[in-house]
Amino acid sequence: MAIQRDTLLQAAWTAFERAYAPYSKYRVGAAIQVRAGDVFNGCNVEAANYGCTLCAERTAIVKAVSEGALKPGELEAVLVATRTEKPTSPCGSCRQVIYEFARADALILLSNQPGRIVEEIPLAELFPRAFGPQDLLGHNVS
Repeated sequence: MAIQRDTLLQAAWTAFERAYAPYSKYRVGAAIQVRAGDVFNGCNVEAANYGCTLCAERTAIVKAVSEGALKPGELEAVLVATRTEKPTSPCGSCRQVIYEFARADALILLSNQPGRIVEEIPLAELFPRAFGPQDLLGHNVS
C-alpha cells in the first residue's frame, strides 16, 4: 500500500497540538500507518519524573496495538512532527519499539513544519543492526 503522506502529516501535527509537555516544553506529534492503511496518531505525554514520560511514536503504536490494528511486521511508516530548527528523529527507545512492529521497508518521515515532510529515512538506515522479533528464529511473537 502506498504511504499516505498527507494523512500522516495532518494526523501528526494534530497530535503535536495535543502534546502534554509542561516540563520540557518540547512537544512532539507522531502518526503511523499500518499495513491495512489505517493511520493512528499520538503525542508525547510528560510526567514530573521523566522516566514515566511517553514519546509520541510509542503512544501512536500502543493505540494501534490496543485497537487490534497492529501486529509485528505490519508497521509501514512513522511520521514525527516537531517545531525545531532541524527535523527530529525517534529516540532510541522508540526506534526499538518501531522495529518490533515494522515492515522490512518501513519509512521514517520527519517534519519540522506543518504541511511539509523534510526527510524520509528507511528504518534500516536509521536503526542499523537492530534486534527484534524477526530475528528470533522459530519463535512465534504474535
